[in-house]
Amino acid sequence: MESIYFVMSWQCHRSCPHCYDERFHPYQGEQLDAIVAESERNFGRIIANLPETMLYRDLNDLDEDGRPREKVGRIIVAGGEVLLPGIREKVLYPAMEAIYEKYVGLGGVHLIVQTTGDLLTRKIIDELVAHHVDCILVSGVDAFHKGLETKVAQLAFVGKLAVMFESKGIRRLDVDHAKKGIVKPSGKPTYLLFGAQPDLWIGKLWPRGRAMENGLSTARLCDNFCNQLSGGVNFLNLGFQGTEVSIEPNGNVYPCCLKTKMEIGNLLEEPLEVILKRLVGNPVYEAISMGRPERMGISHGWSVETFIEKSEVTLPSGKTYRNLCVGCDRFHEEVLIPLRRAGAAL
Repeated sequence: MESIYFVMSWQCHRSCPHCYDERFHPYQGEQLDAIVAESERNFGRIIANLPETMLYRDLNDLDEDGRPREKVGRIIVAGGEVLLPGIREKVLYPAMEAIYEKYVGLGGVHLIVQTTGDLLTRKIIDELVAHHVDCILVSGVDAFHKGLETKVAQLAFVGKLAVMFESKGIRRLDVDHAKKGIVKPSGKPTYLLFGAQPDLWIGKLWPRGRAMENGLSTARLCDNFCNQLSGGVNFLNLGFQGTEVSIEPNGNVYPCCLKTKMEIGNLLEEPLEVILKRLVGNPVYEAISMGRPERMGISHGWSVETFIEKSEVTLPSGKTYRNLCVGCDRFHEEVLIPLRRAGAAL
């Protein structure tokens, strides 16, 4: 596979107004104990059911004989905030070791840690390197994160992180390399800084979680998140570029980071490759994999026109909002979930 986005914990030290999942927030006491225990209990079984290899063939990069080049895929471990003490020691570091050991003799894997960045220290950077990190993604560089509301504050934050990284010999990842899936162009760990900035694919904000509750998403009906980075496009192309899924701490698997209203399987129960192969040829999931969510309901009597009509919702503010992700939600709620409850074929 090219990419796996593994959410290891719901625990976060923030409750940002733009977050795509309201489950990411600070937990205390027994709730926190339960959150950590779930992650600690499940990560080993989840990793055991990941693909046998993370190698994939890139149809957009051919060798001199016209054959797709074989490349190393990536696993992004994220939260929440995985650098919080309870998660970092009990879950993140052991999981990084398990992932490394699983693939070290099978072509390898690019191991990426995603963090908001404000908890990073030189000591933690050293520990991440010791646990085989290939790239550190800092995803909190935007005005939605407390303390970074201004460009001046963001520049200061970026500068502070750059000094720490560079002092450890970790170089900033070139955007062109990142787009090509190369996270270690020099063979050494790298770092990449981004956030919900207007010029990035995530800038319009996914119509999910607190972003929807607060009416912050500026995406319109023509903004097809399914056909973009982190969307469902190509998720069924097992063995080739573009294949990516998202995994929750309980093992649930989704075809996109935004997450459909119903999981496609669970890694505590069966291998990821079995889950994906079962969906090949299913019109619903083939439409998602083609980045054409408006066609996912055709085999169930939903025309494209019906899907577009269902892609409208009234926000808590009373404003009307339209996006294809809303239509996907309605199709799952009105068709797929009832079918599964009835035990019928999807």
